[in-house]
Amino acid sequence: MNALNSFLPSASNPISQSKKLYNTHSIFHSSQLSTNSRPLKNSHLAPKKLIFLPINAVTEDREAIATEKISDQDEEKDSTSIEIEEAKNTISSTTSFDRLLNASIVLGAGTLAITKLLTIDHDYWQGWTIYEILRYAPEHNWIAYEEALKKNPVLAKMVISGIVYSLGDWIAQCYEGKPLFEFDRKRMFRSGLVGFTLHGSLSHYYYQFCEVLFPFKDWWVVPAKVAFDQTFWSAVWNSIYFVVLGLLRLESPVNIFSELKATFWPMLTAGWKLWPFAHIITYGLIPVEQRLLWVDCIELIWVTILSTYSNEKSEARIEASETVNDSLPNGTPKE
Repeated sequence: MNALNSFLPSASNPISQSKKLYNTHSIFHSSQLSTNSRPLKNSHLAPKKLIFLPINAVTEDREAIATEKISDQDEEKDSTSIEIEEAKNTISSTTSFDRLLNASIVLGAGTLAITKLLTIDHDYWQGWTIYEILRYAPEHNWIAYEEALKKNPVLAKMVISGIVYSLGDWIAQCYEGKPLFEFDRKRMFRSGLVGFTLHGSLSHYYYQFCEVLFPFKDWWVVPAKVAFDQTFWSAVWNSIYFVVLGLLRLESPVNIFSELKATFWPMLTAGWKLWPFAHIITYGLIPVEQRLLWVDCIELIWVTILSTYSNEKSEARIEASETVNDSLPNGTPKE
């Protein structure tokens, strides 16, 4: 029994207890080292290690930035669409206002003209029938026109030319495809201003000069006047009309000269298809004081041609310059 107790650890023996603890710790430590040094055959039982990769953080940042960019782009698209809609509404309201204003001008001017022509005899209408009013109105209007020519011939011819050139430009715009009440008021005003200030007065003095230059009564005088008109006078007047319109459009002299050089010959030859036939009547049958009225009636056709030539060149040049500016970086104008 004493021999058996000698082999068992005694609780009262501290040395044996410390040895026991030391041996237990050594066994656990050695088993842990052996486990770490030798991998387990069953991989599912192996402890899983958490590895932190920086790539995951970078990817998340990029996704966040991409999301922010997409949201910014969506906001920009929304703001752009809103601006486009506002611009469309502004253009639509402006177009509606312009159409209403143009219609008022046309209807007002037409009503005033018809009223003036039909009410020439309103002081003598007492007892007149409608047939009598319509019967005598053209004759009495002609008499009033002749009286105006005697009192102030230059002013009367200026007014007629201004009206004709305004109507001619309006016809030209309608011929170019613009709706009836969507014409360019500034363009029509420029054409009418040229007709009023220059064509009426210059034509008055030109026809008198032509009679002094060809004072003969022979048969060849009419063809000679037509030839002189369609060479010298047509070249002068077409150039004046083109240059003055360019100045009224605030164009540079270089652009005006280049456009005039490009259109001078086509405009002159285009007139030969119309005016020689009309001027046979002008110089053969119409008296000197009445020639401008006859010519202004034909001018409704000719001003349409002139205005079309002038504005087509100007609009083509403006479109070409805008195309060049758009093709340059940041819209920098070409020097």
